[in-house]
Amino acid sequence: QVQLVESGGGLVQAGGSLRLSCAASGLAFSNYAVGWFRQASGKEREFVAAVNGSGGNTVYADSVKGRFTISKDNAKNTVYLQMNSLKPEDTAVYYCAAAPRFDESSTWYPYWGQGTQVTVSS
Repeated sequence: QVQLVESGGGLVQAGGSLRLSCAASGLAFSNYAVGWFRQASGKEREFVAAVNGSGGNTVYADSVKGRFTISKDNAKNTVYLQMNSLKPEDTAVYYCAAAPRFDESSTWYPYWGQGTQVTVSS
């Protein structure tokens, strides 16, 4: 079955960096877009970034543009989210998800990981 496993979350001070990883199995990884979404306590889940199947196209939420970088390694079945200049408002549970369509809407993503907590202290 399809599995997505996130790792790399943790506690970091404002201005610091973290790199999240999403390891996938059970799907033809190069045929799937992968997105990162996040959900802060008491708020709705929101889109963060996505990369298409080949890894050649990316899209970002305005709130993270210029600070976060998404990349895809099809040889390793892994997607990364490099997060720099972190802010307290980036605190959330971060989820990776896979979809046969490159899109920002979570509606198109049938496969989800369990999430990893990112906490940014001020």
